[in-house]
Amino acid sequence: MSVNPFEEMMRQAQEMMASANPKMAEMMPKGLEDFMPVMPKEMLETFFGKGMNPGGLDSKTRLLLTLAGLVASGADQELAIKMAVKHAIEAGATGQEIIETISQMVVFGGPNAMTTAMTIAKSVMDETKEDDA
Repeated sequence: MSVNPFEEMMRQAQEMMASANPKMAEMMPKGLEDFMPVMPKEMLETFFGKGMNPGGLDSKTRLLLTLAGLVASGADQELAIKMAVKHAIEAGATGQEIIETISQMVVFGGPNAMTTAMTIAKSVMDETKEDDA
């Protein structure tokens, strides 16, 4: 069975943070997203899409699934939701696809998680519109 490259990268990053300082493995400082640029669509596809797994899911689908998982698990990781939405948009996801992904998770994460994620996603989509103007 092949290893999912994204999961492997995240596992390695968590190990590195934990080895440097165990308390940092769980820490996400405010404003960190400002230092994490959005990867271009081509890079997303190379690292998270069919570039690493030619027969697998494309990067847009993977990012929408990531967003769904974050909402289903309670939507308590604001930074992760922001980055998933930003990267999903860059990978070609429409606002409608993002909204539907979040809405569908109401049955798994509950209304509060869905509302929280919608608020976060809307702020990211509004920022994206401002950047395009």
